[in-house]
Amino acid sequence: MAGIRPGRDALSKSHRHEVWVYYEDTDFSGNVYHAAYLHFFERGRTEFLRAEGIHHSELMRDGIAFAVRSIEIDFPRAAHIDDLLVVDTAVAEISGARLTLDQSIERRDELIARAKVVVVAIKDGKAARLPRAVLEAFGR
Repeated sequence: MAGIRPGRDALSKSHRHEVWVYYEDTDFSGNVYHAAYLHFFERGRTEFLRAEGIHHSELMRDGIAFAVRSIEIDFPRAAHIDDLLVVDTAVAEISGARLTLDQSIERRDELIARAKVVVVAIKDGKAARLPRAVLEAFGR
């Protein structure tokens, strides 16, 4: 994860999604609670796929879903209430059933958090090949 910035070293173009920090995202100190970043990263991944024409509702009709297999997060700085953050998402690796994404959250040009996320396609509770639309969208 060190040195990788989404959209710069990754396989695909990056996607940027803005998200505001609400009171509900913060802890008693006014900083964003660590678990809230999971929601921000999830929204970024969903909007990244949506921008490529891939919709979870359509995948679900085919019995396909994505599950997070692993996530590694680094928090160099804290975000605060009313911050406007940008979630940047890019594909780092793609294989038969697995999609590895590099994500970052920035406030202006300041890095707040970064993550390496591995998602797998599942069908009927078991690993499944990535849908054709996903493979085609990301150059396979």
